Amino acid sequence: MTTQSDGPRTTYVGAEAVQKLKPWAEKASRPEVLAGIGGFAGLFRLKLEKWREPVIAASTDGAGTKIAIAQAMDIHDTIGRDLVAMVVDDLVVCGAEPLFLQDYIVVGKIVPDKIAALVKGISDGCVQAGCALLGGETAEHPGLMADQDYDISATSVGVVEADKVLGPERVRPGDVVLGLASSGLHSNGYTLARRVLLETARLPLEGQVEEFGRTLGEELLEPSRIYAKDCLALAAEADVRTFAHVTGGGLVHNLQRVIPPGLCAVLDRGSWTPAPVFGLIGRRGRIDRDELERTFNMGIGMVAVVSPEDVDRALAVLTARHLPAWVIGEVNAADVDSPRAILRGDHPRF
Repeated sequence: MTTQSDGPRTTYVGAEAVQKLKPWAEKASRPEVLAGIGGFAGLFRLKLEKWREPVIAASTDGAGTKIAIAQAMDIHDTIGRDLVAMVVDDLVVCGAEPLFLQDYIVVGKIVPDKIAALVKGISDGCVQAGCALLGGETAEHPGLMADQDYDISATSVGVVEADKVLGPERVRPGDVVLGLASSGLHSNGYTLARRVLLETARLPLEGQVEEFGRTLGEELLEPSRIYAKDCLALAAEADVRTFAHVTGGGLVHNLQRVIPPGLCAVLDRGSWTPAPVFGLIGRRGRIDRDELERTFNMGIGMVAVVSPEDVDRALAVLTARHLPAWVIGEVNAADVDSPRAILRGDHPRF
């Protein structure tokens, strides 16, 4: 974890930030880590004896404009979990085990306690995902960003056996689609959510919302669910064809990415009820269902396509891991030019 700065003052402040964040960074480790925080590069020994034909997977992402909520509430120790979720849960779509992650934090002005809080969240997320925080970069960009502004991104690297790579080529007609519950908005759609709830409806972040049982700010800052360990456990114990991480673009768009031509995943809205936050945004913004579904995860943060013979086993695995999941559809044969995923019916009580 290095810190870039512009002179003697920021060099000292950057060093102070590194000392404050170091305990959190060291908390997220694995036995394969040889050198992590403080050097110019992180070292990770890939134990080749553990793998027959390892394939390396990599993913990069950020936390989006959810950062604006963290800034408004001056709470910075959860947004890092969102960052980790966005990166590692893309990796596990292909069946890869996340090994390590490196972050990038750019700020207008280095505030050591804020940097430490951000890294605490990233560290917590890495622990949840089972990967090491191998290092990163904290850069101060005065003149380009206001003092209080920051942005974060990360890259994660994982590994999967060549003959266990999941994806569209494994999907067959008759396969069953499982929806894995989200924890809320996750990290997508916050530009629209902020415009509707904070600008149009002028709802206060500190105000209690009866439907949520907590404040609006607490609901909007709820960290993204990290599915990595759950998905890996599911793939180890059931015949999973593929996963789809439901991020920007919504459920249908992301599921279409893992369904091959000639097949269509037909989903039933009646099989689950979206969390109240989605209905609140729709009502206050007078947003039609299509736009909501193109923007938000609507209560499904990850999809697993499994063989029909393993549906009960898959649901049992997820139940044992305390992760709500439902059968939400099936894969049917279709014309090559047909949509690869469609939604039918209506959500109950939505």
